[in-house]
Amino acid sequence: MLSGLALLLLACLHMRVQGKLRTQGPGCDEYLGSGKSLDKCGVCGGDNTTCRLVSGVFKHSLSKIGYHKIVEIPEGATKINITEMAKSRNYLALRSRSGRSIINGNWAIDRPGKYEGGGTMFTYRRPNEISSTTGESFVADGPTNEILDVYMIFQQPNPGVHYEYILPSEKTDPQANHKQEGNDLNRQGGFSHHNNVFQHSREGEERGGYSPRLPDNQVTAVLPPRRDREYSWKLAGSTECSASCGKGFQYSVFHCVHHQKNLQVSETLCDSSHKPKSQEEPCNLQPCPAFWDIGEWSECSKTCGLGMQQRQILCRQVYANHTLNVHMSRCQHLERPETTSTCQMKICSEWQIRSAWSPCSVPCGLGQRSREVRCVSNVGDFVPDDECNMHLRPVHVENCDSGPCAKSWFYTEWGNRCSAECGMGVRTRGVLCLTNHITSLPLEGCGSERPPDSQVCNNGPCENGFEWFTGPWSQCSVECGTGSQQRSVVCLMKSDEGFTIMPPYECSSLERPLSQQSCKLKACGAKWYHTDWSSCSKTCEGGFRVREVRCLSDDMLSSEKCDETIKPAAKEDCNPEPCIPHKDDNCRDKYFNCNVVVQARLCVYDYYKTTCCASCSRVAHRVSHHKGRS
Repeated sequence: MLSGLALLLLACLHMRVQGKLRTQGPGCDEYLGSGKSLDKCGVCGGDNTTCRLVSGVFKHSLSKIGYHKIVEIPEGATKINITEMAKSRNYLALRSRSGRSIINGNWAIDRPGKYEGGGTMFTYRRPNEISSTTGESFVADGPTNEILDVYMIFQQPNPGVHYEYILPSEKTDPQANHKQEGNDLNRQGGFSHHNNVFQHSREGEERGGYSPRLPDNQVTAVLPPRRDREYSWKLAGSTECSASCGKGFQYSVFHCVHHQKNLQVSETLCDSSHKPKSQEEPCNLQPCPAFWDIGEWSECSKTCGLGMQQRQILCRQVYANHTLNVHMSRCQHLERPETTSTCQMKICSEWQIRSAWSPCSVPCGLGQRSREVRCVSNVGDFVPDDECNMHLRPVHVENCDSGPCAKSWFYTEWGNRCSAECGMGVRTRGVLCLTNHITSLPLEGCGSERPPDSQVCNNGPCENGFEWFTGPWSQCSVECGTGSQQRSVVCLMKSDEGFTIMPPYECSSLERPLSQQSCKLKACGAKWYHTDWSSCSKTCEGGFRVREVRCLSDDMLSSEKCDETIKPAAKEDCNPEPCIPHKDDNCRDKYFNCNVVVQARLCVYDYYKTTCCASCSRVAHRVSHHKGRS
């Protein structure tokens, strides 16, 4: 007999466990109440640190039409997404390292759908399949079991391809975490089993019941035996075949039935843990008939008028949910679709002359005239010029000659300002000989009587005043580059009688004009510059001297634009005169036989140098002269 305290404890425990079973399902670790879920790396209860996201954009420019490898998907990759960033006439293709084509291989464009490869299933989409501005794409959950290569079938400029996938950063054993959890729970006095709540004992199973595992210091109890099962699972047949031909699959179906009445009842009355696993069986293995897979028409070869367009056709056959390319002969029983067709986007626009020539732009001499030329569509609307053939456009502007023109003198009104503030001065006006449109005037020119362009003016008597007067600037001191120019500056006193030159201090209260300024007629361009000659390498018998020569631009930077034919010499000979030995009156031979001393080569000794000074000096001079020539 169990004590009241033990029964109460057992009842509370049973209610708590049953409450958890009803309110909380198993986590990803299959432990009831654990609350664990898969992270983005697919790790149960993970923190997203066991994998890394690889992403990027392929933006390289391509030039050759055909297949170009753009990215590699490594083995073990998950959450794969390859997407064109904008719609284009290019295609994406997928191929394994073993050479097997998965999507769009061998110049055959597959239909959108699901394709198996690399141990996972890829979903292939086209731009017109999704309502977005992106282009083609294929995605897969992974993981891949081999390296896959992504290609672009290039036909027009690459809009960019975005790729991303997830790779594991290191291999982990998911079961290790589960084992550690179990050990920790045991140490804490909890329950240890696959569902973290119950531990079925062999003895309990034989009695048809179960016993919760309690801590060792608690009282254990045995519940009453369970009644025989009234409901059980029974095979009721199979599902329909997933394909009508080319190998499909069907799966066994089990129903929950009353054990004695053999009637189907609700599945909740049967133990779901005892439900047999549905078996997969192939069906409809006969091959599907081949069919023509017709590609999309290409763009018309001309934007207007009659053009041509092409499309690709392939003989295809479905087997085991895969569409395969087969030999054209398998479709010979079907009518072969056309691969080329004529097309016409619209009737081409044409040039039309909409007006007559305008009058010449000038009444005499050479001018221009124009007319209106427009590009007109087939319905008579004006359209932009680029819709017509620019090579066939009629001339809309041309020169015209209205005959010879006469010339006359033209002049302005006299200026209001007199050149002198007081006394006699001059005022001017502009006088020009220009073409006159009046043809009755003589054609040979404006005549010899040129109207005056200046006249005398008087602003009244002058009081004595001082003023700086300047002469004209002199010519620039250089023909090119920066030079200087001067002018005379004098202090004058102005009176009714005229001007009188005064000392400069009389005008000291006035600002003195510049008497010198820099000038630059034009840029000199690159010029040769050189340094002074160095000292001669020898004082006689011919030496040489050198200097540095550089080509410099106007801004004194090194240049290569100087004329090589006038380049100054960087080296020259110097001091060609013969060397004259210094004559020493004390240097003479003291013996008559000094020639014997020379022949015996005794001049190296100081005694003989002194007694036979003249002979030894001549020999030393000849030796040094010979070495200099060498």
